[in-house]
Amino acid sequence: MRGMGNMNNMMKQMQKMQKKMVEAQSELETEVFEGTASNGLVKVIITGKKEIKEVVINPEIVDPDDVELLQDMIIIATNDAIKKMDEKTNSTMGQFTQGLNIPGL
Repeated sequence: MRGMGNMNNMMKQMQKMQKKMVEAQSELETEVFEGTASNGLVKVIITGKKEIKEVVINPEIVDPDDVELLQDMIIIATNDAIKKMDEKTNSTMGQFTQGLNIPGL
């Protein structure tokens, strides 16, 4: 019966960890991340849910004869914001999977 006590303790610890993971994920979803391109002339702001909230374009970068440049800057800024969000997510959620060798986590 001694093993059952250890099993119950382990289950309680897993439940605590799961609760902390859910809380951390919820907090990440409320954060905002800003990506920039061309020294801040283009900014994209996204949430932790990967929703674009705002795109800010400085008029200096708008050239009617080079729309492709503006399109490229929006893509770069968006990818930069996603990268920052992913890095924060990995560092926050990584604390829960550190040391565990679970495929897919």
